[in-house]
Amino acid sequence: MLKAGGALGALGAMAVAAPAQGRVPWTWSAAGSVAGRGAGTDPRYVWDDEADPLVAALLDRGDVPRVNQLLAGWTKNGQPLPAGLPTDLRDFMERARQLPSWADQRKLATAVEFNEKRGLYLGVLYGLASGMMSTVIPKEARAVYYSQGGADMKDRISKTAKLGYDIGARNAYQPDGEMVVTCVKTRLVHAAVRHLLPKSPQWTQAADEEIPISQRDMMVTWHSLPTTVMQKLVAWKIPMPAAESTAFLHSWQVGAHLLGIRDEYIPASWSEANAQAAQVLTPVLAATPEGIKLADILLNLGSSVDGGVLSKPILGAFTRFLLGDEIAGWVKIPREPVWDPLLRTAWGPFIAVREGLLPLPGAPESYWLFDEFLRKAALLFLSEAKPINITIPETNRPS
Repeated sequence: MLKAGGALGALGAMAVAAPAQGRVPWTWSAAGSVAGRGAGTDPRYVWDDEADPLVAALLDRGDVPRVNQLLAGWTKNGQPLPAGLPTDLRDFMERARQLPSWADQRKLATAVEFNEKRGLYLGVLYGLASGMMSTVIPKEARAVYYSQGGADMKDRISKTAKLGYDIGARNAYQPDGEMVVTCVKTRLVHAAVRHLLPKSPQWTQAADEEIPISQRDMMVTWHSLPTTVMQKLVAWKIPMPAAESTAFLHSWQVGAHLLGIRDEYIPASWSEANAQAAQVLTPVLAATPEGIKLADILLNLGSSVDGGVLSKPILGAFTRFLLGDEIAGWVKIPREPVWDPLLRTAWGPFIAVREGLLPLPGAPESYWLFDEFLRKAALLFLSEAKPINITIPETNRPS
Protein backbone atom coordinates (compact mmCIF):
# COMPACT_ATOMS: atom_id res chain seq x y z
CA MET A 1 0.00 0.00 0.00
CA LEU A 2 2.87 2.34 0.74
CA LYS A 3 4.31 1.54 -2.67
CA ALA A 4 0.95 2.35 -4.20
CA GLY A 5 0.57 5.57 -2.32
CA GLY A 6 2.86 5.91 0.65
CA ALA A 7 4.23 9.23 -0.44
CA LEU A 8 1.82 9.65 -3.26
CA GLY A 9 0.98 13.07 -2.04
CA ALA A 10 4.24 13.81 -3.80
CA LEU A 11 2.84 12.22 -6.90
CA GLY A 12 -0.55 13.84 -7.33
CA ALA A 13 -3.44 12.83 -9.54
CA MET A 14 -3.61 13.32 -13.29
CA ALA A 15 -5.88 16.29 -13.76
CA VAL A 16 -7.13 18.36 -16.66
CA ALA A 17 -8.14 21.62 -15.01
CA ALA A 18 -7.81 23.18 -11.57
CA PRO A 19 -11.08 24.13 -9.91
CA ALA A 20 -11.95 27.80 -9.66
CA GLN A 21 -11.93 27.66 -5.87
CA GLY A 22 -8.20 26.85 -6.04
CA ARG A 23 -7.55 30.56 -6.75
CA VAL A 24 -8.18 31.63 -3.16
CA PRO A 25 -5.98 34.64 -2.29
CA TRP A 26 -2.96 33.92 -0.11
CA THR A 27 -3.61 35.30 3.37
CA TRP A 28 -1.64 32.94 5.62
CA SER A 29 0.86 34.94 7.67
CA ALA A 30 4.56 34.10 7.63
CA ALA A 31 4.58 34.97 11.32
CA GLY A 32 3.24 31.44 11.82
CA SER A 33 6.12 29.83 9.91
CA VAL A 34 9.34 28.26 11.16
CA ALA A 35 11.07 31.43 9.93
CA GLY A 36 8.70 33.63 11.94
CA ARG A 37 8.65 36.24 9.20
CA GLY A 38 8.54 36.62 5.43
CA ALA A 39 7.63 38.82 2.50
CA GLY A 40 4.08 37.52 2.32
CA THR A 41 4.43 36.65 -1.37
CA ASP A 42 1.80 34.25 -2.68
CA PRO A 43 3.71 30.95 -3.06
CA ARG A 44 1.72 30.28 -6.24
CA TYR A 45 4.21 32.58 -7.96
CA VAL A 46 7.37 31.34 -6.25
CA TRP A 47 9.41 28.36 -7.44
CA ASP A 48 13.09 27.49 -6.70
CA ASP A 49 15.50 30.34 -7.42
CA GLU A 50 18.58 28.19 -6.81
CA ALA A 51 17.76 24.83 -8.34
CA ASP A 52 15.76 25.96 -11.38
CA PRO A 53 18.45 27.86 -13.33
CA LEU A 54 21.06 25.31 -12.34
CA VAL A 55 19.16 22.28 -13.65
CA ALA A 56 18.07 24.18 -16.76
CA ALA A 57 21.76 24.78 -17.48
CA LEU A 58 22.56 21.09 -16.91
CA LEU A 59 19.87 20.09 -19.40
CA ASP A 60 20.91 22.67 -21.97
CA ARG A 61 24.57 21.60 -21.68
CA GLY A 62 23.71 17.93 -22.06
CA ASP A 63 25.21 17.09 -18.65
CA VAL A 64 22.22 15.21 -17.21
CA PRO A 65 23.08 11.65 -18.42
CA ARG A 66 26.54 11.88 -16.83
CA VAL A 67 25.14 13.45 -13.67
CA ASN A 68 22.54 10.70 -13.29
CA GLN A 69 25.21 8.07 -13.69
CA LEU A 70 27.40 9.68 -11.05
CA LEU A 71 24.57 10.26 -8.57
CA ALA A 72 23.31 6.68 -8.82
CA GLY A 73 25.92 5.70 -6.25
CA TRP A 74 25.16 8.60 -3.90
CA THR A 75 22.63 7.08 -1.48
CA LYS A 76 23.58 7.93 2.13
CA ASN A 77 23.24 11.29 3.86
CA GLY A 78 26.80 11.38 5.11
CA GLN A 79 28.36 10.06 1.91
CA PRO A 80 30.67 12.46 0.03
CA LEU A 81 29.40 13.68 -3.30
CA PRO A 82 30.85 11.68 -6.19
CA ALA A 83 33.86 13.03 -8.02
CA GLY A 84 33.30 14.40 -11.49
CA LEU A 85 30.11 16.37 -10.86
CA PRO A 86 29.92 19.76 -12.59
CA THR A 87 31.23 22.43 -10.22
CA ASP A 88 28.02 24.46 -10.14
CA LEU A 89 25.99 21.36 -9.29
CA ARG A 90 28.44 20.22 -6.61
CA ASP A 91 28.39 23.64 -4.93
CA PHE A 92 24.59 23.68 -4.91
CA MET A 93 24.26 20.14 -3.57
CA GLU A 94 26.73 20.78 -0.76
CA ARG A 95 24.52 23.68 0.36
CA ALA A 96 21.25 21.87 -0.27
CA ARG A 97 22.20 18.81 1.76
CA GLN A 98 22.75 20.78 4.98
CA LEU A 99 20.05 20.56 7.64
CA PRO A 100 18.50 23.95 8.49
CA SER A 101 19.95 25.84 11.45
CA TRP A 102 16.69 25.31 13.33
CA ALA A 103 16.78 21.49 13.00
CA ASP A 104 16.57 19.93 16.46
CA GLN A 105 18.28 16.54 16.81
CA ARG A 106 16.38 15.76 20.00
CA LYS A 107 13.07 16.28 18.23
CA LEU A 108 14.21 14.17 15.28
CA ALA A 109 15.13 11.39 17.70
CA THR A 110 11.72 11.68 19.35
CA ALA A 111 10.09 11.50 15.92
CA VAL A 112 11.67 8.05 15.56
CA GLU A 113 9.82 6.97 18.71
CA PHE A 114 6.58 8.35 17.30
CA ASN A 115 7.04 6.49 14.02
CA GLU A 116 7.82 3.24 15.79
CA LYS A 117 4.78 3.45 18.04
CA ARG A 118 2.36 4.51 15.29
CA GLY A 119 3.97 2.75 12.33
CA LEU A 120 1.00 0.54 11.53
CA TYR A 121 -1.42 3.47 11.55
CA LEU A 122 0.97 5.57 9.48
CA GLY A 123 1.17 2.84 6.84
CA VAL A 124 -2.56 2.92 6.25
CA LEU A 125 -2.84 6.70 6.50
CA TYR A 126 0.03 7.44 4.11
CA GLY A 127 -1.41 4.94 1.65
CA LEU A 128 -5.16 5.37 1.85
CA ALA A 129 -5.58 8.88 3.26
CA SER A 130 -2.61 10.77 1.80
CA GLY A 131 -2.13 8.54 -1.23
CA MET A 132 -5.74 8.35 -2.29
CA MET A 133 -6.28 12.04 -1.50
CA SER A 134 -3.72 12.76 -4.21
CA THR A 135 -6.16 11.44 -6.78
CA VAL A 136 -8.46 14.38 -6.05
CA ILE A 137 -5.76 17.08 -5.98
CA PRO A 138 -6.05 18.32 -9.55
CA LYS A 139 -3.28 20.82 -10.16
CA GLU A 140 0.07 19.07 -9.77
CA ALA A 141 -1.31 16.08 -11.62
CA ARG A 142 -0.72 17.64 -14.99
CA ALA A 143 2.95 17.95 -14.15
CA VAL A 144 3.09 14.24 -13.39
CA TYR A 145 1.02 13.06 -16.31
CA TYR A 146 2.88 15.00 -19.01
CA SER A 147 6.35 14.61 -17.53
CA GLN A 148 8.63 11.67 -18.24
CA GLY A 149 7.39 9.75 -15.19
CA GLY A 150 3.81 9.81 -16.42
CA ALA A 151 4.61 7.13 -18.99
CA ASP A 152 5.36 4.56 -16.26
CA MET A 153 3.16 5.15 -13.26
CA LYS A 154 4.38 2.06 -11.44
CA ASP A 155 7.96 3.29 -11.55
CA ARG A 156 6.85 6.80 -10.61
CA ILE A 157 4.95 5.49 -7.61
CA SER A 158 7.99 3.57 -6.40
CA LYS A 159 10.19 6.63 -6.58
CA THR A 160 7.76 8.95 -4.85
CA ALA A 161 6.99 6.36 -2.18
CA LYS A 162 10.67 6.40 -1.25
CA LEU A 163 10.17 9.78 0.42
CA GLY A 164 7.57 8.39 2.81
CA TYR A 165 9.66 5.33 3.53
CA ASP A 166 12.87 7.28 4.18
CA ILE A 167 11.34 9.85 6.54
CA GLY A 168 9.92 7.03 8.67
CA ALA A 169 13.22 5.18 8.92
CA ARG A 170 15.02 5.06 12.25
CA ASN A 171 18.09 6.78 10.79
CA ALA A 172 16.19 9.17 8.49
CA TYR A 173 18.42 12.22 8.96
CA GLN A 174 21.51 10.47 10.32
CA PRO A 175 24.67 10.01 8.22
CA ASP A 176 23.72 6.40 7.38
CA GLY A 177 20.14 7.36 6.50
CA GLU A 178 18.77 8.39 3.11
CA MET A 179 16.18 11.13 3.67
CA VAL A 180 18.54 14.01 2.89
CA VAL A 181 19.68 12.36 -0.35
CA THR A 182 16.10 11.63 -1.39
CA CYS A 183 15.04 15.23 -0.76
CA VAL A 184 17.95 16.77 -2.66
CA LYS A 185 17.46 14.46 -5.65
CA THR A 186 13.73 15.16 -5.64
CA ARG A 187 14.46 18.88 -5.60
CA LEU A 188 16.58 18.45 -8.74
CA VAL A 189 13.79 16.46 -10.39
CA HIS A 190 11.26 19.21 -9.63
CA ALA A 191 13.59 21.79 -11.19
CA ALA A 192 13.95 19.67 -14.33
CA VAL A 193 10.19 19.29 -14.67
CA ARG A 194 9.76 23.06 -14.36
CA HIS A 195 12.19 23.53 -17.26
CA LEU A 196 10.86 20.77 -19.48
CA LEU A 197 7.07 20.91 -19.13
CA PRO A 198 6.60 24.39 -20.62
CA LYS A 199 8.00 22.84 -23.82
CA SER A 200 5.24 20.20 -23.89
CA PRO A 201 2.36 21.17 -26.22
CA GLN A 202 0.05 18.81 -24.32
CA TRP A 203 0.88 20.34 -20.95
CA THR A 204 0.63 23.94 -22.15
CA GLN A 205 -2.82 23.26 -23.60
CA ALA A 206 -4.10 21.75 -20.35
CA ALA A 207 -2.29 23.88 -17.76
CA ASP A 208 -3.52 27.16 -16.30
CA GLU A 209 0.02 28.23 -15.39
CA GLU A 210 3.28 28.91 -17.16
CA ILE A 211 5.53 27.05 -14.72
CA PRO A 212 4.55 23.92 -12.75
CA ILE A 213 5.32 22.85 -9.17
CA SER A 214 5.18 26.17 -7.39
CA GLN A 215 5.91 26.54 -3.69
CA ARG A 216 2.17 26.54 -3.12
CA ASP A 217 1.82 23.24 -5.04
CA MET A 218 4.49 21.71 -2.85
CA MET A 219 2.71 22.86 0.31
CA VAL A 220 -0.53 21.31 -0.95
CA THR A 221 1.38 18.04 -1.32
CA TRP A 222 2.98 18.49 2.10
CA HIS A 223 -0.38 18.97 3.82
CA SER A 224 -1.76 15.82 2.20
CA LEU A 225 0.89 13.96 4.17
CA PRO A 226 1.73 15.03 7.78
CA THR A 227 -1.20 17.41 8.29
CA THR A 228 -3.77 14.93 7.02
CA VAL A 229 -2.20 12.08 8.97
CA MET A 230 -2.19 14.03 12.24
CA GLN A 231 -5.78 15.14 11.74
CA LYS A 232 -6.83 11.49 11.45
CA LEU A 233 -4.82 10.37 14.48
CA VAL A 234 -6.41 13.13 16.54
CA ALA A 235 -9.87 12.23 15.25
CA TRP A 236 -9.26 8.61 16.30
CA LYS A 237 -8.35 9.88 19.79
CA ILE A 238 -5.04 8.05 19.79
CA PRO A 239 -3.04 9.03 22.89
CA MET A 240 0.02 11.01 21.83
CA PRO A 241 2.44 12.82 24.13
CA ALA A 242 2.72 16.44 23.00
CA ALA A 243 6.48 16.07 22.57
CA GLU A 244 6.03 13.18 20.13
CA SER A 245 3.36 14.97 18.13
CA THR A 246 5.59 18.05 17.87
CA ALA A 247 8.56 15.89 16.89
CA PHE A 248 6.59 14.21 14.08
CA LEU A 249 5.79 17.66 12.71
CA HIS A 250 9.43 18.70 13.06
CA SER A 251 10.66 15.76 10.97
CA TRP A 252 8.35 16.90 8.15
CA GLN A 253 9.35 20.55 8.60
CA VAL A 254 12.99 19.58 8.04
CA GLY A 255 11.96 17.50 5.02
CA ALA A 256 10.08 20.46 3.54
CA HIS A 257 13.16 22.66 3.90
CA LEU A 258 15.37 20.07 2.18
CA LEU A 259 12.86 19.79 -0.67
CA GLY A 260 13.40 23.48 -1.35
CA ILE A 261 10.31 24.92 0.29
CA ARG A 262 11.06 28.32 1.77
CA ASP A 263 11.04 28.49 5.55
CA GLU A 264 8.48 31.31 5.45
CA TYR A 265 5.90 28.86 4.05
CA ILE A 266 6.56 25.97 6.46
CA PRO A 267 4.09 26.03 9.39
CA ALA A 268 5.67 26.27 12.84
CA SER A 269 2.91 24.37 14.67
CA TRP A 270 0.01 22.03 14.07
CA SER A 271 -2.47 24.87 14.52
CA GLU A 272 -0.69 26.86 11.82
CA ALA A 273 -0.50 23.77 9.60
CA ASN A 274 -4.23 23.21 9.92
CA ALA A 275 -4.92 26.87 9.15
CA GLN A 276 -2.73 26.81 6.05
CA ALA A 277 -4.17 23.49 4.85
CA ALA A 278 -7.67 24.93 5.13
CA GLN A 279 -6.61 27.60 2.65
CA VAL A 280 -4.46 25.68 0.16
CA LEU A 281 -5.49 22.01 0.32
CA THR A 282 -9.16 21.65 1.17
CA PRO A 283 -10.48 24.12 -1.46
CA VAL A 284 -8.68 22.46 -4.39
CA LEU A 285 -9.96 18.92 -3.87
CA ALA A 286 -12.07 17.92 -6.86
CA ALA A 287 -12.95 15.04 -9.16
CA THR A 288 -11.22 14.59 -12.52
CA PRO A 289 -11.39 11.78 -15.12
CA GLU A 290 -7.66 11.21 -14.67
CA GLY A 291 -8.00 11.06 -10.90
CA ILE A 292 -10.59 8.33 -11.27
CA LYS A 293 -8.16 6.33 -13.40
CA LEU A 294 -5.30 6.83 -10.95
CA ALA A 295 -7.43 5.77 -7.99
CA ASP A 296 -8.31 2.59 -9.82
CA ILE A 297 -4.64 1.94 -10.57
CA LEU A 298 -3.69 2.39 -6.92
CA LEU A 299 -6.43 0.12 -5.60
CA ASN A 300 -5.52 -2.56 -8.13
CA LEU A 301 -1.83 -2.31 -7.24
CA GLY A 302 -2.65 -2.78 -3.58
CA SER A 303 -4.89 -5.78 -4.24
CA SER A 304 -2.52 -7.53 -6.64
CA VAL A 305 0.00 -8.63 -4.01
CA ASP A 306 0.12 -11.15 -1.20
CA GLY A 307 -2.47 -13.42 -2.78
CA GLY A 308 -5.07 -10.66 -2.84
CA VAL A 309 -5.32 -10.39 0.96
CA LEU A 310 -5.56 -6.62 0.53
CA SER A 311 -8.49 -6.93 -1.86
CA LYS A 312 -9.76 -4.01 -3.88
CA PRO A 313 -13.11 -3.92 -1.97
CA ILE A 314 -11.27 -3.72 1.37
CA LEU A 315 -8.94 -0.98 0.13
CA GLY A 316 -11.88 0.88 -1.36
CA ALA A 317 -13.85 0.64 1.88
CA PHE A 318 -10.91 1.96 3.90
CA THR A 319 -10.56 4.84 1.43
CA ARG A 320 -14.25 5.71 1.87
CA PHE A 321 -13.89 5.47 5.65
CA LEU A 322 -10.80 7.68 5.75
CA LEU A 323 -11.73 10.31 3.17
CA GLY A 324 -15.52 10.29 3.28
CA ASP A 325 -18.39 9.49 0.94
CA GLU A 326 -17.93 12.54 -1.27
CA ILE A 327 -14.32 11.83 -2.25
CA ALA A 328 -15.05 8.09 -2.58
CA GLY A 329 -17.87 9.00 -4.94
CA TRP A 330 -15.61 11.29 -6.95
CA VAL A 331 -13.22 8.44 -7.73
CA LYS A 332 -16.02 5.93 -8.34
CA ILE A 333 -15.35 3.65 -5.36
CA PRO A 334 -18.42 1.44 -4.89
CA ARG A 335 -20.04 0.96 -1.51
CA GLU A 336 -19.21 -2.29 0.27
CA PRO A 337 -22.12 -3.89 2.17
CA VAL A 338 -19.83 -5.65 4.67
CA TRP A 339 -16.74 -3.49 5.11
CA ASP A 340 -18.39 -0.06 5.10
CA PRO A 341 -20.63 -0.64 8.16
CA LEU A 342 -17.93 -2.72 9.86
CA LEU A 343 -15.45 0.14 9.70
CA ARG A 344 -18.01 2.69 10.89
CA THR A 345 -19.00 0.67 13.95
CA ALA A 346 -15.88 -1.25 14.94
CA TRP A 347 -12.89 0.95 14.07
CA GLY A 348 -13.21 3.18 17.15
CA PRO A 349 -13.39 0.27 19.60
CA PHE A 350 -10.55 -1.44 17.72
CA ILE A 351 -8.33 1.61 18.23
CA ALA A 352 -9.31 1.71 21.92
CA VAL A 353 -8.41 -1.97 22.37
CA ARG A 354 -5.12 -1.56 20.55
CA GLU A 355 -4.18 1.51 22.60
CA GLY A 356 -5.08 -0.20 25.87
CA LEU A 357 -8.07 2.03 26.50
CA LEU A 358 -10.47 -0.95 26.51
CA PRO A 359 -9.79 -4.36 28.05
CA LEU A 360 -8.65 -7.09 25.67
CA PRO A 361 -10.89 -10.01 26.75
CA GLY A 362 -14.01 -10.38 24.68
CA ALA A 363 -12.80 -8.15 21.85
CA PRO A 364 -14.70 -9.02 18.67
CA GLU A 365 -12.87 -11.01 16.03
CA SER A 366 -13.20 -8.06 13.64
CA TYR A 367 -10.68 -6.12 15.75
CA TRP A 368 -8.04 -8.70 14.94
CA LEU A 369 -9.06 -8.54 11.30
CA PHE A 370 -8.26 -4.84 11.33
CA ASP A 371 -4.92 -5.48 13.01
CA GLU A 372 -4.03 -8.07 10.37
CA PHE A 373 -4.95 -5.59 7.66
CA LEU A 374 -2.65 -3.00 9.19
CA ARG A 375 0.22 -5.45 9.40
CA LYS A 376 -0.22 -6.60 5.82
CA ALA A 377 -0.35 -3.01 4.63
CA ALA A 378 2.83 -2.06 6.49
CA LEU A 379 4.72 -5.16 5.35
CA LEU A 380 3.68 -4.77 1.75
CA PHE A 381 6.11 -2.00 0.95
CA LEU A 382 8.92 -3.59 2.93
CA SER A 383 8.49 -6.96 1.23
CA GLU A 384 8.83 -5.37 -2.19
CA ALA A 385 11.53 -2.92 -1.27
CA LYS A 386 14.16 -2.69 -4.00
CA PRO A 387 16.94 -0.20 -4.66
CA ILE A 388 15.24 2.88 -6.11
CA ASN A 389 17.31 5.40 -8.01
CA ILE A 390 15.80 8.86 -8.40
CA THR A 391 17.06 10.38 -11.65
CA ILE A 392 16.78 13.79 -13.30
CA PRO A 393 14.45 13.54 -16.32
CA GLU A 394 15.69 14.63 -19.73
CA THR A 395 12.41 14.74 -21.64
CA ASN A 396 8.68 15.03 -21.16
CA ARG A 397 6.29 12.09 -21.53
CA PRO A 398 7.22 10.42 -24.84
CA SER A 399 3.62 9.85 -25.90
